[in-house]
Amino acid sequence: MTDKPATTYVVSVFETPNWRTVLTTKDEQEAFDIAKEIGDKVRIEEITPKSKKR
Repeated sequence: MTDKPATTYVVSVFETPNWRTVLTTKDEQEAFDIAKEIGDKVRIEEITPKSKKR
């Protein structure tokens, strides 16, 4: 079994004094579109879980 772990993209915006998550998606293009729409003080985190070894 060689299933590739799914990557999740988290779009966050900075609201003093913390980062607030706006969107969590598996679609990279959707994450970039939302970040572009929001404008400044936005970050996109890419999270890929590590596969379990047996």
